[in-house]
Amino acid sequence: MPASHILASAVTAVAARWPDALASALQTRFGQRLSTAHAVREQHARGESPFAPALPDAVVYAESVEDVQFVLRHCNEAGVPVIAHGAGSSLEGQLLALRGGVSLDLNRMNRIERIDAEDFTATVQPGVTKEQLNQALRDLGLFFPVDPGAHATLGGMCATRASGTTTVRYGTMRDNVRAMTVVLADGRVVRVGTRAVKSSAGYDLTRLFIGSEGTLGVITEITLRLYPLPEAVSAAVVTFADTAGAVTTVIEALQASLPIARSEYLCAASIRAIAAANPDLALRPRPTLFVEFHGSPTSLQEQSELLRDIALSHGGEDFEWAHAPEARTRLWQARHKAYYSCKLSRAGAEVVVTDTCVPISRLADCIAQAGEVMASASFPHMTFGHVGEGNFHVLMIVDPSQPRELEEAERLNAHVVDIALNAGGTCTGEHGIGMHKKDFLLRETGQEAVDLMRSIKSLLDPRGILNPGKIF
Repeated sequence: MPASHILASAVTAVAARWPDALASALQTRFGQRLSTAHAVREQHARGESPFAPALPDAVVYAESVEDVQFVLRHCNEAGVPVIAHGAGSSLEGQLLALRGGVSLDLNRMNRIERIDAEDFTATVQPGVTKEQLNQALRDLGLFFPVDPGAHATLGGMCATRASGTTTVRYGTMRDNVRAMTVVLADGRVVRVGTRAVKSSAGYDLTRLFIGSEGTLGVITEITLRLYPLPEAVSAAVVTFADTAGAVTTVIEALQASLPIARSEYLCAASIRAIAAANPDLALRPRPTLFVEFHGSPTSLQEQSELLRDIALSHGGEDFEWAHAPEARTRLWQARHKAYYSCKLSRAGAEVVVTDTCVPISRLADCIAQAGEVMASASFPHMTFGHVGEGNFHVLMIVDPSQPRELEEAERLNAHVVDIALNAGGTCTGEHGIGMHKKDFLLRETGQEAVDLMRSIKSLLDPRGILNPGKIF
């Protein structure tokens, strides 16, 4: 039997609930770029979340806007779900195919379409990673700053409204996307935003799609804001006797108008896990701040001295500066791998992570309250976050074979989110809602706001094929 017939038979067998016309149309267009192999489907079934995999019926590897249009148009006609897939680094179950369907892999759409250095913009396809873009920008003296830590695609970063270590100075994806091309559920293509710095033309549809987690459309092109590479960069590591001293240092530094480019708080348990995974870093297991400044050599000297004074007034010790690029790279790579370092601290473990953001004036108190809640945990746990904008994460290192631990983690997660909501904060600062935080979204925004979101979803995706079961 010809290979094409074998593949068509496999598609029909795996997607038995699909209309024959859909299976045939996908197989005819995509050929070997359509896979029903169990291993491939399983690879697209979970992301980095601890939830049980939910396999799609098939995986399609898109290489163009036309490919995306084809999949969405035919799946919409058949009522078959489509889940956009990038690097697979989501943490709240966004990639789970809860109702089967097609996982639309966008990683092959990884071209940098254009760089307009004079306008400080770059236009890219969704499968481009931030590392890939910054490598291309380096010789032009530019960079893209949003840095969530994960090796994420820019399309995925838009879909989850990502932020990260540099948000305190450069903002989130919401602040750094100028325009996008989006394919709607029925295959229509819409272009939202422009390369201009600002616009007052109609509704802000660009930000409607940012953070929509693949439920309103599939992003196929993004125009991003770029920044000049700083003349000089310097990073500091400083330890404290307690969390309050570390967090208060950051707050007072911001109040003193210090232009902090990155600020990260890590608890003693986090530092212990990072040090075990990175023995070349001499880190003491104490509450610790990583801080970075961008500017001129003269300004960095002034900022360093002022930060040192503020830190010393709150019990800061072991103040060390990393001026060399290699030293800074090792430091931030260690921070970016904190999630995996914490996971490795317990053999065979999974991580249940909660992600909240609170008004910065309440940050120290909220982290302290979260610490009190987590003190009763029967499993290891760590706290760290981008404290310059009030964002912190609690990681619970659980044994996935123990239902009791998973139930306990969810209970503690709810308590930590309660603390954030009661302080006027949010249930998620950067990870999104996915399938995990739907109840918290309702509590945070209220029924009327959720109903409005549902109405927008129904208008753009009336058959509900785009990443069903997420957000609501």
